[in-house]
Amino acid sequence: MTYLHESFEDTTNETPKKKRTGRVFLLGALSLVLIALLVAGGYLFTLARAFDNGTQKLTNPFPEESLRPQKSDQAKGAVNILLLGNDTRAKDNGEENFASLPNGGRSDTMMLVHIPSNRQGIYVTSIMRDTWLDVPGHGKAKINAAFAYGGVPLAVQSLEGLFNTRIDHVASIDFEGFKGLTDALGGVEINNPIAFSPRTAKKLHFPQGVQTLNGDEALAFVRERYAFKDGDYQRVRNQQLYIKAVLGTLVSKETLTDPGKILESVRQLAPYIAVDKSLDAMKVAQLGITMTGTSSGDMKFFTLPNKGTGRSANGQSIVIPDMAEINEFSKALNKDKVAQFVEDRNL
Repeated sequence: MTYLHESFEDTTNETPKKKRTGRVFLLGALSLVLIALLVAGGYLFTLARAFDNGTQKLTNPFPEESLRPQKSDQAKGAVNILLLGNDTRAKDNGEENFASLPNGGRSDTMMLVHIPSNRQGIYVTSIMRDTWLDVPGHGKAKINAAFAYGGVPLAVQSLEGLFNTRIDHVASIDFEGFKGLTDALGGVEINNPIAFSPRTAKKLHFPQGVQTLNGDEALAFVRERYAFKDGDYQRVRNQQLYIKAVLGTLVSKETLTDPGKILESVRQLAPYIAVDKSLDAMKVAQLGITMTGTSSGDMKFFTLPNKGTGRSANGQSIVIPDMAEINEFSKALNKDKVAQFVEDRNL
C-alpha cells in the first residue's frame, strides 16, 4: 500500500498534495471559527446567567389588565420601560419617609425610558418624585405617594393613566449598585456643570468641568441635593448626566472589546436590580440587537414638563405638572413621535 501511494504521488505532479493541504487549512480555519463560536456562546451563557441569577424579580409590578391602556397601532413597535431608582443606604436627614420598593429602599427617582419603533435613539423622561397628579383611588397626590398606597402596580397605573399608553417593563435600581458598576468600568468620566461639596459626603468636592468618578464619588454625586439652590431639580440633572456617562462607557470600544469588563459590570450591578419577570437576559439581548447602531450621543434626557414648585391645598410642597405639555408628550408617545416632540422643543 505504501508503494502504490508513493507511485500515485509521482505521476500527478503533487496536485492532490496541494489540494489536501488546502483542505487541511480550510478545516483548520473552520475549527478555529467553531471554537470561537463555542467560546463566545459559553461567554454569552455566562453573561446571561449572571444577569438572570443576580437580579431580583419584581412581584406583580403591573395593575390588572382591565385597568391598563393599550398601545396605539402606530406605537406598537416602541418599548416603554419605567426605571425606578431607590436608595437603601441613604439617611433621611429630615426628609419625608417614602415607601420601600419591593426590593427595598425609597423610590427617589423615576424615569420613563422610551425606545421608538425605528430604534433611532433613546428618550429618557425624568419624573420628579413630588409631581402632583391623579393616583387612582386616592385622588390628587405626589407620584411618590403611589408607592405607599399601592406599591409599584399603583405607580405604573398612575403613569399609564397620565400618558395614556402602556408601560412594557419595569426595572428598579438601588443607587448602591452604582458604586460597584463604576469601579468595574474603571471609573466614569463626566462633565460636571456646577461645582459643589455634598453635605452627605463632606470630604468630597466636585469641581466644575470634566472629571473621572470612582465608585464612592459616583454614589455621592447622584445622591446629593442639599448643595443646590433648586435641590431635587439639579439632583435629577446630575443623575441623568451620570447615567448617560455610564451608558456611553458601556458601549465604548474599550468596554465592548473587553469581555471580562462586561461580565464584571453585570455581576456588580445585577444584585442591585429588580425587574419584572419578562425582562430577562434574553429580552435585553433581543432589544440590544435591534439597537446596535445606537450610541450615547443618541440618548436624549429631559424632565417631564412642569410649572415649578408650589403648595397643595393641604400644605404639601409639590411639583406642579404642565398638563398642556404633558398631553402633547402623551400624543407623541402614542404616535411614536417623541423624537419630533424633543426636536420641536430643543430638549
